[in-house]
Amino acid sequence: MYKGGGTYLFILFFRNMKILVIDDERSIRNSLKEILMDEGYEVDVAEDGAQGCEMAEKEKYSVIFCDIKMPAMDGLEVLDKLNEAGVDSAVIMISGHGDIDTAVECIKKGAFDFIQKPLDLNRIFITIKNATDKVSLVKETKILKKKVYGQQMIGESEPIRHIRAIIDKVAPTDARVLITGANGTGKELVARSLHQKSNRSAMPYIEVNCAAIPAELIESELFGHEKGAFTSAIKQHKGKFEQADGGTLFLDEIGDMSLAAQAKVLRVLQEKKLSRVGSDKDLTVDVRVLAATNKNLKAEIEKGNFREDLYHRLSVIVISVPSLDERKSDIPLLVDYFIDQICSETGMSRRTVEPDALQMLVDKSWSGNIRELRNVVERLLILSGDSITAQDVKDYVLY
Repeated sequence: MYKGGGTYLFILFFRNMKILVIDDERSIRNSLKEILMDEGYEVDVAEDGAQGCEMAEKEKYSVIFCDIKMPAMDGLEVLDKLNEAGVDSAVIMISGHGDIDTAVECIKKGAFDFIQKPLDLNRIFITIKNATDKVSLVKETKILKKKVYGQQMIGESEPIRHIRAIIDKVAPTDARVLITGANGTGKELVARSLHQKSNRSAMPYIEVNCAAIPAELIESELFGHEKGAFTSAIKQHKGKFEQADGGTLFLDEIGDMSLAAQAKVLRVLQEKKLSRVGSDKDLTVDVRVLAATNKNLKAEIEKGNFREDLYHRLSVIVISVPSLDERKSDIPLLVDYFIDQICSETGMSRRTVEPDALQMLVDKSWSGNIRELRNVVERLLILSGDSITAQDVKDYVLY
């Protein structure tokens, strides 16, 4: 069945990855499994297309070898079903009846490569190496996009549909938006959505956590400074407003900003001009400002902690993000989303959540909101068995 041999290339770099072999011929799938396991791979086998699809949807495989000519469901149908299910494994088609047209059709349907029987070992190992490189690149790209563009706003509850509708109306404008809500509700996702759907989406999106910057440094961070402006100013520094020129600046936790910095922000909003710390030269900037807070700014105004004129400048549009307890119908969707996300990022096997366990998560009070829910899902994935049970929730969440 196999020809060649030679040096097994690149194997040491890719041991311990999981491979699935789908072939209706027992001798072929078992021989291929034995050879791959000898080289350190973890290998599962399926005797037909239906079984292979079921396994690929439940388990995370880096590479899938799939025969084309099989009864009931052939390899091309397997490809279609894997694509429909969103399986992102690299699929390598194998056949003893290959021709150019078949190979082209396989590639068009998303196969990584096409190998004819009898299988050459060096070709198999090189193809696995290349396929693994592709899967790693795709995974890194997905993670990078999440870091750059943020995660999705998951949910179909009435409050979330209302927020999406507001975003669609407001995003194309340059109106300033104040986003309110408790910690962990996803205010930053609203801000990113506003930027992504705006006419500024191709320009910079800059975030500033006002609560994380010491009061004595906030002005330098926002407006920049000139060399020598203060002891540690060893070179000129562009502030966040300049960095966001032409794009969007998101001021998170603006309720924690000092009154002095608030006055300068107000000036930028009014005049579209700023001056760096240590400079008397005005710079013109074109920035759309989005702000968020977990505080009641009207109460802060009464206490003298926040400028009323700045509040009115920022709150042309106000979007209030509901707590998780106010949108409990979204919890099953969020749990499913976080399971997919965490398993994809960590390589963990996907778990199912038993109905009574899911109901316990829905019934729980979520003081930490979505951030707390994600942490709980990750904890359950690490500590649970083949599925997440009610007992797991009792032991690891409600203890």
